[in-house]
Amino acid sequence: MAIGEVTVIPIGTGSTSLSSYVADMQRVLQTVEGITFELTSMGTIIEGPVSRILAAVEALHESPFNAGAQRVSTSLKIDDRRDKPSTSRSKLQSVEQKLQDGQV
Repeated sequence: MAIGEVTVIPIGTGSTSLSSYVADMQRVLQTVEGITFELTSMGTIIEGPVSRILAAVEALHESPFNAGAQRVSTSLKIDDRRDKPSTSRSKLQSVEQKLQDGQV
């Protein structure tokens, strides 16, 4: 399973507030099968097969256009680890464990 981090920024919306666009995009993600996702303050974490992450990102990218935005900037990072299972939570737990063990 891969982990993606996506940030979608509608441009030229007439307001500095983007929370309504973010809420719309979270609703869109609820319709995408084969993924799990978590909203963060700066983007959204999506977990699943790469093909499903890309489908989700395409849907997210289109969402602000559907809400009236005329320009959208989308950034995507993918961590696709194939030597062992990995999740966003397991990555955080690994760092937390090292902090507890004094390794950092």
